[in-house]
Amino acid sequence: MTNQRVGFVGLGLMGAPMAANLVRAGWTVTAWNRSDAVFEDLPTVQRAKNVAGLRDEDAIVFMLPDLPFIEDAAADLLASWRNQPPKPGTAVVIMSSVSPTAVQQFGATVQEASSGNAMVVDAPVSGGTAGAQSGTLAIMVGTTEPVFETLQPLLGAMGTTVRRMGPLGSGSLAKACNQLIVGTTTAALAEAAELAERSGMEVGALFDVLSGGLAGSRVLDNVGPRLASKDYAPTGPAKFMHKDLGFVLTSAEAVGSAVPMASAAIELYAELKRQGLGDQDLAVVRQTIANLSRPHAASATTK
Repeated sequence: MTNQRVGFVGLGLMGAPMAANLVRAGWTVTAWNRSDAVFEDLPTVQRAKNVAGLRDEDAIVFMLPDLPFIEDAAADLLASWRNQPPKPGTAVVIMSSVSPTAVQQFGATVQEASSGNAMVVDAPVSGGTAGAQSGTLAIMVGTTEPVFETLQPLLGAMGTTVRRMGPLGSGSLAKACNQLIVGTTTAALAEAAELAERSGMEVGALFDVLSGGLAGSRVLDNVGPRLASKDYAPTGPAKFMHKDLGFVLTSAEAVGSAVPMASAAIELYAELKRQGLGDQDLAVVRQTIANLSRPHAASATTK
């Protein structure tokens, strides 16, 4: 990139700290967000009147819940580019969790609207709000090697593990695999927590001993304390896991890969949404399991 300027769309739980880290790393960030209140907490981030106001940036990052939100937000940008194409090499960086197939289709739309001067790069992240705040996200990138090298300074300001996974769509597929592991592991830990507590065991003690053995994982380290304490204050809405597992199933169907764990997990997270728990933290899957369980008497005390 020829300068350290970037456009940013979406200053939510993840986007706001990511944009703040870019500013701390020396980038000039001009952003658009649906609501203006967030800018009061980000005084160093410049405000664009609309997404089309970002049209001349070398790169524009989108951090919105899903691709339909991105397509809607980018409509005026693409209309602007159809009237006057952007500079060659402009990058539209999708850092949300989106469909691997749909992001490729969106890439074709952007190519057409920009007369081939702009390209879409998918670069979804893992690490949650804690990783976004600390700048330690894992970033999975789908693009060509030259474009990846160009974007390295930008992405490196937001994450510590930045890896090119292949062409456009590969980053989103890698994120789908990530969510398969996170979603099923969290559900298994929630089942273990509910089973242990109903049997009279202290969940914190269980998770402590599990963390020292083969069952230890970063998912256990991060989500385990919230599962044990039944702390479901959102660090990211649980309903998005259902969406992401849908991407796993679609991708698996395309290549004929069996995904029995994903198939079971997507039904559990569908039930979570039916129970009205989708806006709470991913750890609320424990409450979903508790609601599915039969009532029980006071737990016995283990010796």
